Amino acid sequence: MTAEQESYSSARLDRRGDGERKGRSSRTPDSTGRRRHDKRRAPTRGTLKSKSSAYLVSHLQALLHSLGRMAQKPVSSVMTVAVIGIALALPAGLHVILQNLQGVSAGWENTAQMSLFLKQDVSSQVVDQLITKLEGLPEVAAVAHITPQEALEEFRNRSGFGAALDTLQENPLPTVLVIQPKLEFNDPQLLQNLRQRVQVLPAVDLAQLDMEWIRRLFAIMEIGKRGVQILGVLLSLAVLLIVGNTIRLAIQNRREEIEVQKLIGATDGFIRRPFLYNGFWHGLLGAVSAWLLVNLSMVLLNGPVSRLSLLYDSARTLHGLDLVASLVLLAAGILLGLLGAWVAVGRNLREIEPS
Repeated sequence: MTAEQESYSSARLDRRGDGERKGRSSRTPDSTGRRRHDKRRAPTRGTLKSKSSAYLVSHLQALLHSLGRMAQKPVSSVMTVAVIGIALALPAGLHVILQNLQGVSAGWENTAQMSLFLKQDVSSQVVDQLITKLEGLPEVAAVAHITPQEALEEFRNRSGFGAALDTLQENPLPTVLVIQPKLEFNDPQLLQNLRQRVQVLPAVDLAQLDMEWIRRLFAIMEIGKRGVQILGVLLSLAVLLIVGNTIRLAIQNRREEIEVQKLIGATDGFIRRPFLYNGFWHGLLGAVSAWLLVNLSMVLLNGPVSRLSLLYDSARTLHGLDLVASLVLLAAGILLGLLGAWVAVGRNLREIEPS
């Protein structure tokens, strides 16, 4: 066989093998199609997973990048955080003071008493009968009897006018009966009705309800609560303005960078992200500084308050922000920082377009 014949026969064998392979592939379309379909589905799951991880990584990078930019300008960043902290610390500190006052006055609303000043010529027998009658009333829990001598001695000890009282020819103080009402009848209207009923008793000269000062105290505390709320709203607006102005300046400083990002196709969300995290950091660090200021102030005031309370035979200490109030303060700082940054970015980012 010549070389040409050998080449011809080998070419025919190659063509026959190709035909058999094509025939086998055409006879099994289902298996090959299934394999191709499986190969297309596998990368889809991997793509979704990679996209989600890339999304989280991009947010983490923006979070750390915004913190790094703040660290590059420490003086301005510290001043901005300090101003935000002071603005948040003012309403938080007033709230803590009101909470401590409420702790001191806890239970005072249940200590309403009625003092009956008897006439000067009332005998001890009439006083005993009056006490028995008052103890039988359904509104009365207990009746305390203060004699004129006991009242004078108490006044002498508390007033410091012992020498002047010794010059008196007779005791001018009357007999006093202190009525302690029951808790279920500790209502202003019910106590007023009781006062009117005992006022008309023959031996009673004056019936005085010792509750007005408690009402005034709680009315003042209610005004303080409303004032703290108003101050909190006003200073929250101040924090929004501070954060918004800070983010606006940051946008203006990076104007050329934003224009380049828009030219290469960056979305508004991608450009907005680091500025929002910048507001997040300002709000968080401002809230932390406010928390430190409030608690440090309570620690500094705790000593003088404790010494003052000992003079009134009491042991009171000031308490700082509790866990719930601390979390609310941190959440408020973060929310105000994000909201101020969002408003500033949304307003200024639209004005920047590549030329």
